[in-house]
Amino acid sequence: MPTPGAAVELLGASRWYGNVVAVNDISFVLGGGVTGLLGPNGAGKSTILHMLAGLLRPSDGLVNIHGAPSWRNPAVYHDVGLVPERESVHSFLTGFEFAQLNARLQRLPDPDGAARRAIATVGLTDAADRAVGTYSKGMRQRAKIAGALVHDPSILLLDEPFNGMDPRQRLQMMELLGRMADEGRVILFSSHILEEVERLAQNVLVIVSGRLAASGDFREIRRLMTDRPHTFTLRSSDDRQLAAVLVGHPSVFGVQLDGGRLAVRTSDYAGFARALPVMARAGGVSIFELRPTDEDLESVFGYLVQR
Repeated sequence: MPTPGAAVELLGASRWYGNVVAVNDISFVLGGGVTGLLGPNGAGKSTILHMLAGLLRPSDGLVNIHGAPSWRNPAVYHDVGLVPERESVHSFLTGFEFAQLNARLQRLPDPDGAARRAIATVGLTDAADRAVGTYSKGMRQRAKIAGALVHDPSILLLDEPFNGMDPRQRLQMMELLGRMADEGRVILFSSHILEEVERLAQNVLVIVSGRLAASGDFREIRRLMTDRPHTFTLRSSDDRQLAAVLVGHPSVFGVQLDGGRLAVRTSDYAGFARALPVMARAGGVSIFELRPTDEDLESVFGYLVQR
């Protein structure tokens, strides 16, 4: 049954293409605030956003916006702004003309005024009359966001919105999205970069291979990611002496010397990081290199799936 008052809702939603399952039986409900859709490339994040925007029909289950199906429901477009990952701005249009086009598609009473306001919101006023083809990648991203904001939607869906932005542009965009969330909007943005989600989102949905692997408060999800078992390789002045020192520490549950490298497995990332310099110094060993071997997102998400 649909959840009363839910702005965004998926109930057992799936989407497949022939024998390929892109999204598999996902359910979640969103209200106001910023939610991060986190997962490796190809996990199904874009498919979820496109189903919510009414651009894809769910193969099974329900995808609702304010209690109504998003598929074949043009009324949804007044409530939703979508920023797709792919380039969607004709290069011959100016930034203003692109925002104006979106305002006209929304049948706004003052498309010129709405376009100017949207362009100013994303900080493109000085470049508003330049062709988008002359914009940098980060500027084109902001132009897409202006087009999605022009009708002042209550729900904003963003697919990898920070791609191509420099650090200053990212910070400004995060501040903008934070202010919009404080005004009561629902903001769902996808990313495969943990730090982007950590800085902006209060809640997170972790998608792996089309499935919802974890959801909830970001700090709790971050704790699960940090407290999982870790493997490090070390290179030191005396690997055997260092191995003898490390093996007795409570955070270490595996030590192996292999091919001139020392591999260490630990169940306490923070505790091991604090103790390692102390133990090395006590053993008279100098550490030349310390490298995690399982810090890629695939291994992190894979761990969450197994829990």
